[in-house]
Amino acid sequence: MSSIVVVTDSTASLPAEVAADHGIRVVPLQVVIGAKVLDEGPDGATPEIVAQALRDFVPVNTSRPAPAVFAEVYRELAAAGATEIVSVHLSGEMSGTFESAQLAARDAPVPVHAVDSGQVGIATGYAAITAAAVVAAGGTAEEAARAARQRGHAATSLFYVDTLEYLRRGGRIGAAQAILGGALSVKPLLQIAEGRVQPKEKVRTASKALARLAELAVEAAGDQQVDVCVSHLANAERAEVLAEQLRDRLATQLDGRDVMCGELGAVLGAHVGPGMVAACVAPLPTD
Repeated sequence: MSSIVVVTDSTASLPAEVAADHGIRVVPLQVVIGAKVLDEGPDGATPEIVAQALRDFVPVNTSRPAPAVFAEVYRELAAAGATEIVSVHLSGEMSGTFESAQLAARDAPVPVHAVDSGQVGIATGYAAITAAAVVAAGGTAEEAARAARQRGHAATSLFYVDTLEYLRRGGRIGAAQAILGGALSVKPLLQIAEGRVQPKEKVRTASKALARLAELAVEAAGDQQVDVCVSHLANAERAEVLAEQLRDRLATQLDGRDVMCGELGAVLGAHVGPGMVAACVAPLPTD
């Protein structure tokens, strides 16, 4: 194990094998489905379970890891030989996870550099991977934390939802905005800006929304070299169509890298609902 270890949380949407390859420790958030409390992950709360619960009108909530959970992870890593930790998490504007990491860092046995990625989903994952790459190349923990922060803030996260109701329930948008969207029968395109869910555009049909999502992703990439990921919740067919479009239209900017396409994690899925399709465009580090 490297003397500097990168930690992230389960909302970073990193496949287990990718996290393992980069030596990244993943701390799960929790999903509360009815009376059940489950850790996010393949052996607990999965996207499929969450999507079905939402369809069945079963109450679904999410919970950050307590500071004590992070404290235990930091102690374990220190006992295994870590001399510093870079802890990269989803936006502090949307979850208390980053705050939990900060609180645990105060009493950790080794220095912990907590990073607010300003993002959600795979954009946070890319930030964590970037931190791990800096460490693997011999960089310091401070350099890894700075690179992760820059990667997160440079990324563009765009998404389409069938309804704003789930975001309203979770407190991610206001009730007035949700009611207005439903009354107008619009298909909202949203973005992560300043660490929060904010409206981007409104279109009238799902097909137009997906076409516009592709246009916005291409615009976000520009002429840069980028990583691209398409995510969905219970909308695999439309997600794969979008991924294929972006593979074709961004072939030069991808330079042989594939467009990842997969199901959104259970925690984020609980807040956007079935039918969501997202595109993340993350410029590669230039340093």
